[in-house]
Amino acid sequence: MPRVAHRSVDVDGVRVFYREAGETGAPTVLLLHGFPSSSAQFRRLIDALGGRWHVVAPDFPGFGQTEAPAGFAYTFERLADVVEAFAERLGLAPFTLYVFDYGGPVGMRLATRRPEWIAGLIVQNANAYDEGLSDLARGLTGHRPGLPGAREAAAEILVLPVTRGQYEGGTGDPALVAPDGWTLDQHYLDLPGRKDAQVDLMLDYHTNVALYPAWQRWLREHRPPALVLWGTGDAFFLPAGAHAYLRDLPDAELHLFPTGHFALEECLPEIAPLIAGFLDRTRR
Repeated sequence: MPRVAHRSVDVDGVRVFYREAGETGAPTVLLLHGFPSSSAQFRRLIDALGGRWHVVAPDFPGFGQTEAPAGFAYTFERLADVVEAFAERLGLAPFTLYVFDYGGPVGMRLATRRPEWIAGLIVQNANAYDEGLSDLARGLTGHRPGLPGAREAAAEILVLPVTRGQYEGGTGDPALVAPDGWTLDQHYLDLPGRKDAQVDLMLDYHTNVALYPAWQRWLREHRPPALVLWGTGDAFFLPAGAHAYLRDLPDAELHLFPTGHFALEECLPEIAPLIAGFLDRTRR
């Protein structure tokens, strides 16, 4: 079992909290979490990988233990700015990039800005294709700043039943999903100012969909070694979005699992060996 350190670093006025395990001389894996979670979602995966690789998992501004100053603009561009500066400050490159959910648009922005940093790509329910969007996801991405009722509609999903549903929905056995995840996520969502930050990000999500063609072009041009992992019961991102990666990355490995959005919760025993094997084959 690796020792896991819990650190913070100032990045342009943002106090970025992160988890770190493994030797700094080992190949690095950068884990980017999703909504409505934090680096806490990777605790068991860090235990599985940290004995052989250098694993780093930051919390985004507006999530978990990271603290952003008043006036911080909660957009996906700004999240990518912070993660880029964080990775540069810690000297993480080159690294294998693991993206999940919101980590997808943050990570793909990072990849297109710094392609030389990306030694490999692990995608877990992080959509980059139009056909991967469910009707529910299309409805959420339709919210825009300034539209009447948009902020109120976006805020409706920031409540415990919805947070819990993102963990248990689509799973084969909900008993395998620890309640700590959604309980902790809701705690952070209920902190002062956090719901406004989350609504701002939801109203900005349409900018990610607009960038899908650019991200797909980057994948075709750079062809990073890739592992695609997908919970097929995801209410937001459909399995078609997983298969779509093979158009641009025909050599990618694709594995589907009969579980939900947070696939690591139920299927870590199956997923962790796949990740370890991929890292062994692509390490540099």
